[in-house]
Amino acid sequence: MPELGRRILAVIGVTGALSLTPALAQQQPQPPPEPPPPTHPAIEPAALERLKATSERLAGAKSMSFTAITTYESPARNGQPLYYATLSAVEVQRPNKLRVITPGDGPASDFYYNGKTIMAYAPAADLVAIADAPQTIDEAMKEAYDKAAIYFPFAEIIVPDPYKNLSEGLTSAFFVGQSHVVGDTITDMVAIANDNVQAEIWIGVDDGLPRMIRAVYPKDPTQARYEIQFSNWHLNQPTNDADFTSAQAMKAPRMQFGRPDAPMPAKP
Repeated sequence: MPELGRRILAVIGVTGALSLTPALAQQQPQPPPEPPPPTHPAIEPAALERLKATSERLAGAKSMSFTAITTYESPARNGQPLYYATLSAVEVQRPNKLRVITPGDGPASDFYYNGKTIMAYAPAADLVAIADAPQTIDEAMKEAYDKAAIYFPFAEIIVPDPYKNLSEGLTSAFFVGQSHVVGDTITDMVAIANDNVQAEIWIGVDDGLPRMIRAVYPKDPTQARYEIQFSNWHLNQPTNDADFTSAQAMKAPRMQFGRPDAPMPAKP
C-alpha cells in the first residue's frame, strides 16, 4: 500500500477511536453522587431527638418534684479521690417558685424562692440569708450562684428550656444502648459532649424522665466526676405557696449573702 494510503487509514483509525470514546463513556454506568456529609459526623440526630423529647416533657410541666442524690469527688491531701453525697428534695412551680431541701455529707441547707425573695437557711447554725429575688427560676439560681456560690447540679433540667442547655455547643451526641438496672426501669443511655463537659444521661423509656446523669469536666484540673440519681418524680401536681417559704427560717438571725471564696475584709 502506498505511503499516502497508510497515512489516510491511520488518520481514519485515530479519528474513529476519538469519536467512539464519548459514546462508550455514555454507555458505562456512572457511580451515584455521594450524599452530603452530615453537619457534624459525631452527632446522631436520633440522640438529639431523644434529648429534645425529654426536655419538652420537663419544660411543659407547670410543676414538678423529685429527689436527686448527687455524688461528687473531692481529692484528699494525698491525691486520693474521696466521694461525698448530698440528697436534695426539689419542688418547682413555674415560673417563679423553687424549694430545695438538702441534707448531705456536711451541713444541711434549705433554699426557698417564692418569686419575691431568695432565702438560704442553715438549720444547724440557725442562720438565714434573705435577698430580693428576680422574676424567674433560672434568674434566681444564677443570682444565688453569683452572690453566694449556691449551685444546684440538677439546674439544667428545671430551667425553662432544658434542651438549649443540653444541646448548645455539642461536639458529639450518640446512643450508648439501654440499661435495665438504673432507676428500676428501662432507660436509654445517651452520651453528649462539648468543650466544657462530657456527660451520659439515662432517660426512662416509658416516661421520658431523667434517671441518672454522670459528668466530667475536661477543663477541671482534678478531672472530678459527678453523678446525679433521680427518683420520686411527680409532674403537674398541686403545690402550695407555703411550700416555698419557711416560718422557722424567717425567725432565724440574719446573715448576708456571700460567697465562701470571697476575700476576708481587711483588718482595721
